[in-house]
Amino acid sequence: MAQVLMVFSDVDGTLVGADHHAIPQSGPTIRAVAERVPVCLVSARSPEGLYPIQRDLGFSGPLACYSGAYVLDDAGAELFSTTFPVSLAERVKDIVAQEWPQVVVGTYGFHDWVVDDRSDSRVQNEEFLVQAQARECSDLAGTFGERGVHKMLLMGEQDDIMRAERTLSERFGELNVVRSSKTLCEIMTREADKGRAVALLCDRYDVDPAQAIAFGDGPNDVDMLQAAGVSCAMANAEPSVREVATRTLPWTNEECGVARELERLFLQA
Repeated sequence: MAQVLMVFSDVDGTLVGADHHAIPQSGPTIRAVAERVPVCLVSARSPEGLYPIQRDLGFSGPLACYSGAYVLDDAGAELFSTTFPVSLAERVKDIVAQEWPQVVVGTYGFHDWVVDDRSDSRVQNEEFLVQAQARECSDLAGTFGERGVHKMLLMGEQDDIMRAERTLSERFGELNVVRSSKTLCEIMTREADKGRAVALLCDRYDVDPAQAIAFGDGPNDVDMLQAAGVSCAMANAEPSVREVATRTLPWTNEECGVARELERLFLQA
């Protein structure tokens, strides 16, 4: 196997535990590896949802946020951004309010996350999971303006979310509308691509993608896994992910699979 010079890891279902928070036992290994090569988190989360993972594991590095729609270097400087217009986000929000009034909509752009009602239990649960706070505001144009929106997150009951995914996919072909769980649906521009983020960051750090390793568990990680020379599906990964990875780890995210594999590659004599 070629020498590994860069690490890319998905977060939820891959690097963190069932509570979606960092697993302390992974910290020493991740820190040691990050001192040798860049370690990049690649996730649908916002930057503010990824900073706590870095903080709790004790390392720094580049970030590919919103599934690659917003890419930052290790100093936090923007390397890439692709958004969709606020007018489009407003149309989506209006349709959701009319057809599925019980569904909560969160809107994200750059370092901002706004909701209509922060007291809603679903918003509070999401805040706990990602260790970041939403801001209560219904004025999308005043918040995001010409910069645009990176992501919308729909939170609701399973049946509503399934209907919303199907309907919005049909009405907004320019957007990527996909459920990330039974009760969550994410909406982003089709230009958001984890694989593109891998290529961009490898170029930024002068690393051949063939010398990068990537870890993932879900279908939205496939592009990232295919972009890296070495790709690892977690033991808890879906079958479609295992099929494209160069290997499937014997450990789950709960068993610190990423840290264990990195320890084997970098720290064992």
